[in-house]
Amino acid sequence: MKKDLFTFDDEEIEAGRLLFAGPCDFIGAAQNLTALPPISLPEIAFAGRSNVGKSSLVNALTGRKTLARTSQTPGRTRQLIFFSLASRLQLVDLPGYGYAKASKTDIKAWTKLTRKFLVGRQSLQRMLLLIDSRRGIGQTDKEMMKLMDDSAVSWAVVLTKVDKIKLEQLQKICDKTQQEISLHVAAYPHIWKTSSQTGAGIAELRAHLASLSLPRADR
Repeated sequence: MKKDLFTFDDEEIEAGRLLFAGPCDFIGAAQNLTALPPISLPEIAFAGRSNVGKSSLVNALTGRKTLARTSQTPGRTRQLIFFSLASRLQLVDLPGYGYAKASKTDIKAWTKLTRKFLVGRQSLQRMLLLIDSRRGIGQTDKEMMKLMDDSAVSWAVVLTKVDKIKLEQLQKICDKTQQEISLHVAAYPHIWKTSSQTGAGIAELRAHLASLSLPRADR
């Protein structure tokens, strides 16, 4: 028997590894609601400030270096990008927010698209809100948390780049983050601590997401 919801046994870790080692195919990119792919699989969406490491996390989870584009220019992704993972789970990379050099028109358009996606996507199982562990929760992150609460979307915090700070600092960030998410009705209670560079937390996050996917078809 598992000790708690956030402890994974070897079988669950292996199930997550196998899922994310499977084929991951680009489905399409949508800049408006009419371009969204049809609902067919459970969906996991990735959101966060520009340069938080969204693309790097998607690449680390799938074991691919170039599945999701990474860029030295924050805010480059301006569309919702969809991937099908082994025909069991759909991954959605949302536009980064909080990039100061983006135009007000672009920011308004991205926010509107994200809001409408959250409200109307019944297949969305979980939103992963990425927070840079070196910076903690910012005002735009809090706004996104409220948006997800208002949209009745289950969301969880994923701390990124945990290899860049000391354990004592990480614990302080975790404590502050736990206090914040306890105030939100739609927040998942566990905080995922990850590093795309070292692989820390990746296996556990894979196992968790695998539990939200369609069962593996009999072969």
